[in-house]
Amino acid sequence: MIGKLKGIIDSYGEDFVILDVNGVGYVVQCSVRTLQNLPRPGEAAALAIETQVREDAIRLFGFTSDGERDWFRLLQSVQGVGAKVALAILGTLSTGELATAIGTQDKAMIGRAPGVGPKLAQRLVSELKDKAPVFGHVDPAVVRLSGDDGAKSAPKPVQDAISALVNLGYGRPQAAAAIAASVKALGEEAATGALIRQGLKELAG
Repeated sequence: MIGKLKGIIDSYGEDFVILDVNGVGYVVQCSVRTLQNLPRPGEAAALAIETQVREDAIRLFGFTSDGERDWFRLLQSVQGVGAKVALAILGTLSTGELATAIGTQDKAMIGRAPGVGPKLAQRLVSELKDKAPVFGHVDPAVVRLSGDDGAKSAPKPVQDAISALVNLGYGRPQAAAAIAASVKALGEEAATGALIRQGLKELAG
């Protein structure tokens, strides 16, 4: 089984890269995000590899980090998620965004990925919420604020700021994430108006 490849970028396809390793060209399928982060043809690159062996083919999937490869494996543990959908999710969301989406049960964020409908998005957040490495990159404040109990125990300006963003049409998980980031940036004594303005900047960025 191949776990890593280091070589020279030979060429790109729509969803794959050909990596020249000592004269042998390996066809490695990658997410859109991974392809965008790889160097130009002729330059050196290293990829973490997931090898899938089927009766009729051996397929290589490439990732810029071991963490991204772990997510690829974890996503496919959910019924209805194959390699193509897992790559689509990783192409749409970074590993940090994916962890936050699952940690805050944000179905809409995962549903942005091609091939992920509402039912599958619900299944993903439900089945993966307790599995590693889901909470590895999630800010605990975001998870706390996105839940009703955590939000109620937050300072009133924070509660009001989250409510204001929700009233503007943002989902509670996105609003909680934006205000949690605002509190970090402005401090816990920040007023509601300042938190809302900063929260809108976070959402816009």
